[in-house]
Amino acid sequence: MLLQKNFPNAINSPSIPMPAEEEVIELEPYEEEDSVDEARPLYHWVRAILVALTLPWIVVFCVAIWIDPYEDGTAKKAGTHQQLGLPPCSFNEFVGVPCPSCGMTTSFSLLLHADVWNSIQANFAGTVLAAFGLFFIPWAFASAFFGRFVLVRCIEMVIFRLALIFLVVLFGRWALVLIFEWYVNT
Repeated sequence: MLLQKNFPNAINSPSIPMPAEEEVIELEPYEEEDSVDEARPLYHWVRAILVALTLPWIVVFCVAIWIDPYEDGTAKKAGTHQQLGLPPCSFNEFVGVPCPSCGMTTSFSLLLHADVWNSIQANFAGTVLAAFGLFFIPWAFASAFFGRFVLVRCIEMVIFRLALIFLVVLFGRWALVLIFEWYVNT
């Protein structure tokens, strides 16, 4: 009511004239420049690096298949790296508790021997890392073949997030192991 007394034309008629139908412009919907379908092509050297990064993964998986993660028919929980001539875990020997990566070689080997449950029990961070490697190899080859990062919009953000997730899983698992070791020993 107050608005009508002070500004009688404010409600009934707009103060800004409406454009004629010929003057109306239809806007196109916003499209992001770097969509997944229209990603920038990869340089040849980036493609070569992607393929080269698969080689260490392939070697690690071949070694993991070659290693025997079982002792007397039962799955080991750690120590399979000693089959490669490596010494026992120095951290475990000096401190008396397993390090964050204890059981990772065993976990890789168990996963590649299709023993997922025992792989998770040995070191579930190793199971996560091995699963990432199993996904990375075909992804890297596909990205190199198509000349763009497949299923990835921003590679830097993906690398950052994956590294963060892996570190949280690795040290979160280690914290659980330390709590369990403390609980058992007290």
